Amino acid sequence: MSVPARAYLSIGEVLTKLRGDFPDITISKIRFLESEGLIEPQRTPSGYRKFTSNDLDRLRYVLLAQRDQYLPLKVIKENLDALDRGLVPTPQGTAVPRPTLGLATIDGEIAPSTFGEQSEMRLSREELVNASGLSDGQLVELESFGLITLRGRHYDADALSVAKAVSEMASFGIEARHLRSFKTAADREIGLIEQVITPYTRQKSSESKARAEEVQKEIAALSVRLHASLVRSGLNRPR
Repeated sequence: MSVPARAYLSIGEVLTKLRGDFPDITISKIRFLESEGLIEPQRTPSGYRKFTSNDLDRLRYVLLAQRDQYLPLKVIKENLDALDRGLVPTPQGTAVPRPTLGLATIDGEIAPSTFGEQSEMRLSREELVNASGLSDGQLVELESFGLITLRGRHYDADALSVAKAVSEMASFGIEARHLRSFKTAADREIGLIEQVITPYTRQKSSESKARAEEVQKEIAALSVRLHASLVRSGLNRPR
């Protein structure tokens, strides 16, 4: 899909939008912040800067942090990096994961939209351990069983969700080795879903791709509902 011709701003237009709140802002200042790596506007074939709304938001953040918090550029750059990874900078100069949103539900059941959500959160190993309450040894064990995996060079929001759940279950004496069956069951459910959507993914049209995504989310939600119902039924059976 082509990007609209005016989906970006020139440096002059950015200057105009910022001057209401920051009267002293200049084009030289914007170029300086770019040279420091705080913003990275795209360029036209002719070399002119193309600023997106995200670039504008980052500039506002930088200027507010300088004006109101007197933060040096080094700290501001670290804060921007944390924000890019889905973390929240703190006044102490550290960064913590944003609270994850609860699962979307419909009439008390997990909604298919839950399985279409993607997080930009990127955590280091230390950040994952600190945020989840796991020990490094527990994390090593979870990774050995495939319950948590690196995404590139970082851990994502799903890894944090798993880590938190395991950490809380550990308080009941449940260890990572007890949870391997969860991973096995999840892999089987994933395999079943992939089997169902394969006829759609083999087709090259955008409509087929969209249909595959919708079917995948629908079956995933039904799978979780079935699992919860079976566990509930088993726990409530007469003894």
